[in-house]
Amino acid sequence: MAAAAAAGVSISMLSEHGRFLASIVGYTSGNVLLRREQYRRADDTQQTLALARAFVLGKVVNCRAVLLRAARDAGQEERKETLAAAAKRLAGRLIEINQASSVDIVRGLEGEAATQYFAAFPHLLTRPAVEFEFTKRTRRPPTDPINALMSFVYSLLLHDVRSACEATGRDAAVGYLHRDRPGRPGLALDLMEEFRPYLADRLVFSLINRGQVSPSGFQTQETGGVVMDDATRKRVLVAWQERKQEEIKHPFTGDRMTVGLLPHLQARILARHLRGDLDAYPPFVWK
Repeated sequence: MAAAAAAGVSISMLSEHGRFLASIVGYTSGNVLLRREQYRRADDTQQTLALARAFVLGKVVNCRAVLLRAARDAGQEERKETLAAAAKRLAGRLIEINQASSVDIVRGLEGEAATQYFAAFPHLLTRPAVEFEFTKRTRRPPTDPINALMSFVYSLLLHDVRSACEATGRDAAVGYLHRDRPGRPGLALDLMEEFRPYLADRLVFSLINRGQVSPSGFQTQETGGVVMDDATRKRVLVAWQERKQEEIKHPFTGDRMTVGLLPHLQARILARHLRGDLDAYPPFVWK
C-alpha cells in the first residue's frame, strides 16, 4: 500500500456489490493555481453549464455509437431496426442538450437519454436468456445479473477516473454536472460519464454474449439484491484489465495509447481547458 501511495496509485476498497467503501491515496500533488481555477469555474454558472453540457454530450454520443455498432452487427432485421430507432431518438436528445440553457435542463435531458438508452439494452444481447433479462437500471442493490455487472464495472471505472483526477492534480470532489456533496467525487463522476458506454457497458454485454459469465455465477440475496460469486468476479476483473490493455487512437490528439490511459489523457485535456489553452473541453468520443 505504501509503495502504491508513493507511486501516485490510489487503492479503492469495494463491497461485493461494487459499492465504494474507502480509498488509500498518497500526498496530493499538482498545481494549486489550477485547482483554484477549477473551484472558480465551479462557482461560475456559464462555465459550469458549458462543462456539464460537454460531459453529457460525450456520453450520449457514445451511447449512440454503442447502439449503432450493435445494429450494424445484428443478424436479425427486427433487432437491427430497434437499435437504429433507439439511436435516432438519442440524436434528438443531442440537439436539445446542445441548446440547454441551464445545468438542471442538461441533467433532465441526460436522464431522458439514459432511459431511452437502457430501454434498448435487451437488444444488445446476441444470446438472450431468461436469466439475463433486463427491464431497467437498478442500484443499491442491483436486482438482476446485468445490473450487478454494470454496478461492479462502473465502480472499477470510477476508481480509475478518480485516480486520473488525483494524478493530474485535480480535486476529484469538485464537479460541474455532479455538484458538491460530502463524500461524492463530483469531478470523477463528471469525467466518467463519457466512458460509461464505451468502456463499461460494452464490456458487460461482451462478457454475456461471449459466454464468459453464466447465470449460475450470480446469487440473489434475501434483500433481493444480486451479487456475483468469487469466480465470476475474478473473470470480470481479468476482462477489465485485458480491456484496458487494448490500443486505440485518441480522436482529439491522434495519439495511439492503451484504453486504460484514456481517463488520464482526458483529465489532462480538462486541465488544458481550465488553464485557458483550449476554448472548450472536448469529451472523448468513440469512433
